[in-house]
Amino acid sequence: MKRQEAIEDQALDWLIRRNGEDWSEDERVKLDTWLEESMAHKAAFWRVDHLWQQADRIKALGIDPHSEIKGPQPARLRWPAAIAASLIAAIGIGGISLGLKFVDSPPTRTQLAQPARFDTPIGGRRVVPLVDGSKVELNTQTVLRTAVNETRREVWLDSGEAFFEVAHREGEPFVIHAGRQTITVLGTKFSVRRDRDRVIVNVLEGRVRVDDGDGQMAHAAIITAGDTAISRGISTLIAPRSEERVENALAWRDGMLSFDQAPLSDVVAEFNRYNRTRLVVTDAQASHIPIGGSFQASSVDSFTRLLRDAYGLKIQRDGQTVIISSQ
Repeated sequence: MKRQEAIEDQALDWLIRRNGEDWSEDERVKLDTWLEESMAHKAAFWRVDHLWQQADRIKALGIDPHSEIKGPQPARLRWPAAIAASLIAAIGIGGISLGLKFVDSPPTRTQLAQPARFDTPIGGRRVVPLVDGSKVELNTQTVLRTAVNETRREVWLDSGEAFFEVAHREGEPFVIHAGRQTITVLGTKFSVRRDRDRVIVNVLEGRVRVDDGDGQMAHAAIITAGDTAISRGISTLIAPRSEERVENALAWRDGMLSFDQAPLSDVVAEFNRYNRTRLVVTDAQASHIPIGGSFQASSVDSFTRLLRDAYGLKIQRDGQTVIISSQ
């Protein structure tokens, strides 16, 4: 068996075990260890996990979820085994290129007539086309729910960040719920990021309305291309118009992180959103160093080498933690 085929088989095995009744914390630790062994492991697992979530694709292969595979398999593994076989056929083991950015197939109206849930792992990105012609690109560690059909266009951003390209539909607004905040649009391109009770909206094209969800227009803010709105509770701050700032905020769509003299502490926090390796700044002097430039989001090693070479910072690695200090 070729190495790539073996990795795919291992990824499928882990996926089946994770969705089984006997999954435990000890098993989770073992899976995390296996994922950290190589990027090939992560890519294979992320892909089969993505396919697992696409129940409509499994059904399209003609598999009945109540059917059983003939043979001596334990009863609890019969349906997972059927899915595994379907996934093998779907991925086409032996020659497919695994990547970190997934693009879902365009949905049918029936498929999205009911609410659907989408998510991404650490470092993952995913493009989800919606039935109304809109498109959503999910950033790292994002959970999104949608209810989009012929008469309704609503999305719930439970956590993370997403970029929206909303198709114009006369008289039918596209509404995004992000915690307390509600973002309403007719047709535009913008991103929404939710960090607990803080919501950030960056508008690339068009305009959107941001309100605190209590239905009072007095609390609504209209922002247009180049604007950034930062909301917490009923308070919303509109940052001065800056197309460059918006472009920097959307650099993740190309796998990059861009900063304009941001303190190292903020830069480290951004890198930690995209990587299992954690960066830690241990002293105030280092944390306030201004950082400018563009960096590959997944390349922690390259970034820390630049910190050492350009600023003389001390870099120490302890397992999955990188300690940054000025001493």
